[in-house]
Amino acid sequence: MKPSALNIFDRIIFALLVACASIVPAYAADAPVENPDTGKPFANVWRLRGDVFATSKLGVPRKLREGGTVFVGEQVRAAPNSEAVLKAGDAGIVAVRPGAEFVPERFAAEGKSTDRQILRLITGSLRVITGWIGQLNRNDHRIITPSATIGIRGTDHEPYVLPAEMANSSYRQGTYDKVNRGATLLDANGGNVAIESGKVGFARDPNSAGVRTRALMTILLPVLLSRVPEFYVAGSFDQELDRYSETVDAVSQKQLENRTGIKPAPTQKTVAPALASTTPDLAPEPPPTPIVGCPPHTIGEAWLGRFDRAIMRRDIKTILGLFAPEIVARATVRSGDRMTTLEFGREEMVQSTLSSIASLKDYQQRRVSLEATLADGETEATCKQLIVKSIAIEQGLMNGKPYRFEALEEYLLEQRNGEWLAVKALTTQR
Repeated sequence: MKPSALNIFDRIIFALLVACASIVPAYAADAPVENPDTGKPFANVWRLRGDVFATSKLGVPRKLREGGTVFVGEQVRAAPNSEAVLKAGDAGIVAVRPGAEFVPERFAAEGKSTDRQILRLITGSLRVITGWIGQLNRNDHRIITPSATIGIRGTDHEPYVLPAEMANSSYRQGTYDKVNRGATLLDANGGNVAIESGKVGFARDPNSAGVRTRALMTILLPVLLSRVPEFYVAGSFDQELDRYSETVDAVSQKQLENRTGIKPAPTQKTVAPALASTTPDLAPEPPPTPIVGCPPHTIGEAWLGRFDRAIMRRDIKTILGLFAPEIVARATVRSGDRMTTLEFGREEMVQSTLSSIASLKDYQQRRVSLEATLADGETEATCKQLIVKSIAIEQGLMNGKPYRFEALEEYLLEQRNGEWLAVKALTTQR
């Protein structure tokens, strides 16, 4: 068989092998350092409902009051059914949703290029409307979560850390970001995705239960969601915040002028890098050539060929059409002396894999074997199920790191309405 295109399962295996080396050091690099901003004023309490607390570095909590001050380094926590709207020194807004916890870790609003705002969101949701810092120093206006970093581009957005106890089969544990105005860049696990107004991005928590995938790059790379999750609920003060969001640019610029006496030069608009399109402008895939009779090898070779070409073309429709809707794919990898098996559904497998293609360079893949047989109980007369096995070798660069590995792929193909669909899919690291 000729060298073929990108393969989902090969790439999943690779990711498990190499990404730990690239991800783990990133965590280690965040060693505690002395923070010169600790103890400085961060924001005033503009609106308040219920009980919201700020806990100092010494572990002493205090209940917030309207008009009070939140300081850099304090951990802010809203009780259930409680909210607060904080107005920062650059006229920006941080609305604390019920049950949310966050820490303003860095803040300076002096009208200089060194102005900064870095928030660490621990759990729950915030609504963040950027002030002048988002204009003067976008690179130092970001939100850090347990699974991602969110950069802003002049923005009204809602980051959400969904904890394990709220996660389910529809919404996984991790970081979500809904953009109301402007744009953000969601960066996680070696990849990123640009989120525009009206869209929601998601980055899966690599430490989520049942996913021993600190290194599962294809699954962990951030993606855009097709709809807004149901757990996004408007806050008590959102109508007022909607009006403020429409005027914040002018308000913050005027406040900056009053502080510095200098009218800032127009800021060059930065376009956030986006992932490559999942639908390149290519000629449509020709329909498969009809196969006469029931030759397992011919059928298996044709199915793998369509699969590989569709991955290369990033043709989601064709890929989905090759797998049964109910399929649960499994990848087994070796970690030391232990084998770990991961499971994921069809849509998650396809979308995550296609999103990760952008990080590949100098990719080469070849299939060194192909074996196809009738499934147990099948005959050439019935010809309903086939077992297809293939050994694939992959090599190239991901995130500048070389890799090469070998994996055994196994598919159970079932004929439905004249089409061959994979109803089972397994891959095992060799």
